[in-house]
Amino acid sequence: MKFAGLCLAALALSGIVCLDTLRAAPKQSPQAPAAAPQGQEGTESAPIRAEVTRVNMLFTVTDKKGRFVTDLTKNDFQVFENKKPQSIMEFTAETDLPLRLAILIDTSNSIRDRFHFQQEAAMNFINSVMRTQDKAIVVSFDTAAELVADMTNDTSQLEHAVRGLRPGGGTALYDAIYFACKEKLMKDQPMYKFRRAMVILSDGEDNESRYSREQALEMAQRADTVIYTISTNITHVETEGDKVMRYLAEQTGGAAFFPFQAKDLNQSFENIANELRHQYNLFYRPEPLENDGRYHEVQIKVKGRKDLLVRARKGYYARRPV
Repeated sequence: MKFAGLCLAALALSGIVCLDTLRAAPKQSPQAPAAAPQGQEGTESAPIRAEVTRVNMLFTVTDKKGRFVTDLTKNDFQVFENKKPQSIMEFTAETDLPLRLAILIDTSNSIRDRFHFQQEAAMNFINSVMRTQDKAIVVSFDTAAELVADMTNDTSQLEHAVRGLRPGGGTALYDAIYFACKEKLMKDQPMYKFRRAMVILSDGEDNESRYSREQALEMAQRADTVIYTISTNITHVETEGDKVMRYLAEQTGGAAFFPFQAKDLNQSFENIANELRHQYNLFYRPEPLENDGRYHEVQIKVKGRKDLLVRARKGYYARRPV
């Protein structure tokens, strides 16, 4: 399946990010996004590429006990792209930007016995994190992804959407991620004025998506979306789905949680909320600037502080050469 060409220009401060042409399926409805065949890791359907003149990196710093470190300055950091040092152009300590959240809830048959746990967890998150300037969507996914609550700051509307969910069908996790990022989280501009985060409640066992895991991840990276995953696996044995959930979180600078009861989530939600309010943001211009269509690894370090841990997305995709 091949997409018609698409180009989306997004203004990020003085830097311009431009989407490359997209090859994919026919037009999709918000309830059932079309996608590329499962298992084709970016071969048949080319992922979105960005022409980067400046790279934006959102990140958190903690000590080894997990406590946030919020008093660092631009001169405390080093940035490396593909192991080459970069010059930081702009730096801010962001603490109070409005949130744009996507809450993705697995409604497949595989989580039927844990479904009420998921509902309670989602409602706890809504009530513990949302403020008046924040907005969120709720997306359910089984055989297909479905938007059950559009972007709103009305927590009662979000809760009502969660309460009305019913389990059944397969699991299209990657389609849900792709849809939420592309169709919703990227809409509010300019990008740097909002925090974008996604919370996924699932067992991570995808068996229905037509987008691949890497295509979904790339769309999340393109949307500057941090992914937090909450596993519904209560067996105490790590599954392939758990590995997927951990991978998605690590690659976007988020965190994976593996609670066994809904009440165990309170601390996790508090940690997520604190993290979203206590982050750093920096911009740099890649040197050398290469539109080579490849994935560029980015690493941020705190100078001379091996006792501090930086959590950020692992890199970005450059535009394909013309």
